[in-house]
Amino acid sequence: MGLRADMHEHALDNIKFIRSTMENATAFTALPGYGMAVVGLSALVAAWLSGRTQTDEGWLAVWTAEGMAAILLGFLAMIFKAGQSGMSLLSQPARRFALGFAPPLLAGAALTAAAARVNHYGEVPGMWLLLYGAGVSTGGTFSVKAVPIMGLCFMALGAIALFLPYEFRNLILGLGFGGFHLGFGLWIARKHGG
Repeated sequence: MGLRADMHEHALDNIKFIRSTMENATAFTALPGYGMAVVGLSALVAAWLSGRTQTDEGWLAVWTAEGMAAILLGFLAMIFKAGQSGMSLLSQPARRFALGFAPPLLAGAALTAAAARVNHYGEVPGMWLLLYGAGVSTGGTFSVKAVPIMGLCFMALGAIALFLPYEFRNLILGLGFGGFHLGFGLWIARKHGG
């Protein structure tokens, strides 16, 4: 009786180990391509709107609202795609993606608040693109190949933005958050099921 119970427990441990190993080897594929494309369109609208603001504070308010809307849209689209594909957002690959993605965004929020406090907006677009790209690249390590490539494109654009005149800020943000999300989003949707 004791031997049988030990064997049963050992078999359960093996099954847990195999399940955990398979889950760790799986890429996070619930990244929503169509959702990303919608985020890109909203960023293009934000670039247009922010170009009509008269003050730096107004410009920052438009892009802050866009950032919050983009996070909400992306999260809802991710829930939808994960539900469609039967993937849990609490799985190991999803948690690794979130842990790689979130810290650079939090750093960006803190640095933006510090820059706004001293009215120093010139480097904000480059900083946003660099940090967002860093988050996408590190989180994307656990996703499909296009995601870390997109992150590197954001980082390259952010590095260029740091040396462009201030007047280019809406163009460069529209190209990054609008164009890259739209282009990579449609590509991911086509290649990875939505």
